[in-house]
Amino acid sequence: MNYIMTIGGVTRKLPLCPISDHLQIAAFILLGDVELTKACAEALAKMAPPHDIIITAETKGIPLAYEIASILGHNRYVVLRKSQKLYMPDALAVEVNSITTANQQTLYMDSVDAELLKGKRVLIIDDVISTGNSLKAIETLVHKAGGITAAKMAVLAEGDAQNMNDIIYLKKLPLFDETGTAKI
Repeated sequence: MNYIMTIGGVTRKLPLCPISDHLQIAAFILLGDVELTKACAEALAKMAPPHDIIITAETKGIPLAYEIASILGHNRYVVLRKSQKLYMPDALAVEVNSITTANQQTLYMDSVDAELLKGKRVLIIDDVISTGNSLKAIETLVHKAGGITAAKMAVLAEGDAQNMNDIIYLKKLPLFDETGTAKI
């Protein structure tokens, strides 16, 4: 089964994926989809409040953050990693549980990137917000680095995220029951 969605004039079939016996999500994947990524980035860039730098987490937010940074004339953006690399000896870290990841994961920020955020207004970018846990983890790292959250933005808000009043997003994405019927 698929859910058909149009964002920024681009239509895609999103496959439904079970995450429990009674709940499915529509898989929204920007990776590899240049047309969709550009359309979403252009729409979000128009809504972006004043900020100094953009941050996202690996992996699906990277092309979106790149496109928004490019549109807004930024020469740099920050990517939080899901594993600590050898070149990150003094990394900041925070643990997070995400609806699309089976196990708890850790996000890492390189000390060089942390210096870039110090005292700066930071725009947090993600592809889909579901529980808000990933955004909270990113925001925790922004604050640990001495940055200030300018705004939290995403292409889609799914489930309870649709009721969060502190995020900017383009469209709502429903959750689905085991039969494929939209729940929210």
